Amino acid sequence: MDKLIYTAMTGAKHLFGRQASIAHNLANAVSTGYRAEEHRLRAVPVLSEAMPTRAFAVEVSVANDFTPGPLAQTGRSLDVAVQGQGWLALAMPDGSEAYTRNGSLEVNVNGVLQTRNGIPVQGDGGPISIPPDNEITIGADGLISLKPTSGAQNTVTQVGTLKLVNPPEADLVRGADGLFRLRDGAAAPVDPNVQVSAGYLEGSNVNVVDQLVAMISLQRQYDTQLKLLSTAEQNDRAAAQVLATR
Repeated sequence: MDKLIYTAMTGAKHLFGRQASIAHNLANAVSTGYRAEEHRLRAVPVLSEAMPTRAFAVEVSVANDFTPGPLAQTGRSLDVAVQGQGWLALAMPDGSEAYTRNGSLEVNVNGVLQTRNGIPVQGDGGPISIPPDNEITIGADGLISLKPTSGAQNTVTQVGTLKLVNPPEADLVRGADGLFRLRDGAAAPVDPNVQVSAGYLEGSNVNVVDQLVAMISLQRQYDTQLKLLSTAEQNDRAAAQVLATR
């Protein structure tokens, strides 16, 4: 059997994986704060006594595109978008921290500030509680101020500050839940240089046109690998017929 089928098979397999990654990016093209991902492949020459004329395709890593997405004004007081580089810290149920760019927040029935998925936002002293009947204002530094909607409306109370971090991108890994965490599981320190814009949300950084072009290119490469498999089968069949006639 022609060994060509093994090299073509690895190429087709990993190209299919890259197509799945692009499909995932396209599915999240309008997801708030989403970061595009990319499967990186590498060619590894086949070591043998013959000339190294063939190579296997090997998946090297899954990379993330940390380019900021566009900001859209919503006017909602609990929407915040991180300006430039940085992340909002979330308090996970297991006590660890995770990081997101999705700043579409809400207050749950217990008065805790959380994401739309129900994960509490990490403040400077833990999760942040918001008393009812208050107008909420979030400053550029993440400071949350409240003003009563009734009674003494000239009284402003500060209830906490959003934990804003900016760890090295190389140390961040994406979890199955789409949130990022430090590779060693530790909590990132507060970065006072990170700022947010209240009343805005950050869109996905997926470039739909680039992703569609890449999808078409990968499909052509995938078809080429399948054609190589077909050619290898034809060569094998022809060789068998030649041997059978002798």
